[in-house]
Amino acid sequence: MSEIILASKSPRRKELFEKLNIPFEVITSEATEEIDQSMAPDKIVIELSIRKARAVAAQYPNRIVIGADTIVACQNSILGKPADRSHAKEMLTMLSDQTHTVYTGVAIIHEQDVHTFCEKTDVTFWKLSHDEMEEYLDNDEPYDKAGAYGIQGIGAFFVKSITGDYYAVMGLPISRLRRLLRKMGI
Repeated sequence: MSEIILASKSPRRKELFEKLNIPFEVITSEATEEIDQSMAPDKIVIELSIRKARAVAAQYPNRIVIGADTIVACQNSILGKPADRSHAKEMLTMLSDQTHTVYTGVAIIHEQDVHTFCEKTDVTFWKLSHDEMEEYLDNDEPYDKAGAYGIQGIGAFFVKSITGDYYAVMGLPISRLRRLLRKMGI
């Protein structure tokens, strides 16, 4: 049994956490993700990451629990995971030829203390054609990701530029997380 729990069902977060070379266990958080959409995006991801970590920490109070959440913000709208193909196409249309911001919040619960941070990354898309979007929507990639794209997959072809942490766009800013864990003596 590892001392650290990653409170996430995301295979991408698990894959990224493995890069830290720290033993850990994945336990999915059943925390609700409903949130007041009028909150600032950085506050939303921090709130949701705390909620996820707390839900798991309640069951494992003597372990270190890490929760994370990612959202996409564009044109004053919060883009979570799309509900269906039509919703995903609407999101990609909004992101086309625009710069949007990806926010990833992280919460670490350790000995009743809660440590949080938010990483903000700006991503600019090329102008997407109708055919590009339709082809992308024909595969499974866009449907379980905030903003309806995965930067680590085929969605990378849409990205013109990125300013910030690439791994935060994937869902876990491992560089900053590693530094915080080390600062905490973990």
